[in-house]
Amino acid sequence: MMDWTDRHCRMFHRTLTHRGLLYTEMLTADAVIHGVRDRLLGFSPQEKPLALQLGGCDPGRLGQAARIGAELGYDEVNLNVGCPSDRVQAGRFGACLMREPQLVADCAVQMRARSGLPVTVKHRLGVDDQNPYETLFAFVDTVAEAGVDTFIVHARKAILKGLSPRENRTAPPLDYALVRKLKQHRPDLTIILNGGLQSAEHALHEMSGLDGVMLGRAAYQTPATLLEVDRLFYDGENPHAEPIDALEAYLPYVAGQLEQGVGLHAMTRHILGLFHARPGGRAFRRILSQGAPRRGAGLEVLQEALVAVRRANAAGLDAA
Repeated sequence: MMDWTDRHCRMFHRTLTHRGLLYTEMLTADAVIHGVRDRLLGFSPQEKPLALQLGGCDPGRLGQAARIGAELGYDEVNLNVGCPSDRVQAGRFGACLMREPQLVADCAVQMRARSGLPVTVKHRLGVDDQNPYETLFAFVDTVAEAGVDTFIVHARKAILKGLSPRENRTAPPLDYALVRKLKQHRPDLTIILNGGLQSAEHALHEMSGLDGVMLGRAAYQTPATLLEVDRLFYDGENPHAEPIDALEAYLPYVAGQLEQGVGLHAMTRHILGLFHARPGGRAFRRILSQGAPRRGAGLEVLQEALVAVRRANAAGLDAA
């Protein structure tokens, strides 16, 4: 979710679920150590519970980055061993680290020791020609020996030689059964399912026999699905009855950020899919896509988009 789940996105998602654990976009250890911390790592208390997702392969630097995250108040540190992008591979982190489980374990040791926070690992079933039925168990066992007890498993291999990052989203096939098998044979570990989950209801169904689920693209591209998370997974009440109610709850945050000089598009780019397949969805996207990037765009653009949704709901038209 690089370049997606920034602080504006997370504040929006928090209006949709009060209970779900939110994650930052993946940040490299060097960026955390040397970058502008408020821009990269800043968050609002309302976003919590919140996990810092890191990428890297140097145990010392990852430990230092994890310590910084702990000092800033994050609730969890997650090491990404699942991203298949070329940029990530060039830095020797992400999914290519599936080939180096002991290095991942060494990184986890430093992250745990220096942060004092729970450290989790997000990973694939394997990469390239690895046999997932062998690789997955060996990888998890090695990293678990380092003290990690929570694994977020993207239920497909990553093909680093021959497929693009985009193609890796749909190929090779998902194998949820193997993830369940991992849980059956390692019952003391917390195993969370990721990959190909299309909605909160779909995630709940596939969570059978597992400890949890992680929604990625579905949460971003069709965020209204998050409105069901608190009821389905936490036996709580949904924060809002309808997506339009959640968006209205987001408006004060948008107004405050505009006053601080943040551009409207930085916030509205995360909400374009809120009314996907709902009345007013096309008009909502069109108004924001055209108006929000303009210099000086203000809250009136978002208000215009909301009016379009209300009109479409009243007429029962334009569901897309």
